[in-house]
Amino acid sequence: MPQTPLNATDLPADSGSSYPAPFASRMGAGHWHALGDAFGITQFGVNLETLEPGSQSSLRHSHTHADELIYMLSGELVLRTNDGEFAMRAGMCMGFKAGDGNAHHMVNRSPHPASFIVIGSRIANDLPIYPDDDLVRSIAPTGRVWARKDATVY
Repeated sequence: MPQTPLNATDLPADSGSSYPAPFASRMGAGHWHALGDAFGITQFGVNLETLEPGSQSSLRHSHTHADELIYMLSGELVLRTNDGEFAMRAGMCMGFKAGDGNAHHMVNRSPHPASFIVIGSRIANDLPIYPDDDLVRSIAPTGRVWARKDATVY
């Protein structure tokens, strides 16, 4: 692990989605740099994310056991929550307490890329809840399992 400061954008970028079809295609184009992983941080995740126009950060979700915080760096995104839609611009932030049920995600409706930092606790038994979609994620010894709400696997 590095013992000196790094330029976040010099770290490898990941892209794509772990969601099953048909949900993965809804995410659009974007990428993230796993900042915390670069330093071996295990108790919380820190990602620098960039969403291209027409993309979204995730399906709208809440967490059973993990806290999450987002901080806008550049561009403009729409934050969709249980309480409505909110414009998010550089310098703005929003937090989501574990178990509060406030489902959320970010959508880029602008013609420009937008970047933000997301920080979330890494709790082994945390499960996301997807109120708008027929999707459930569970953890098995082999990893994530994606299923419909009736428990049939994708």
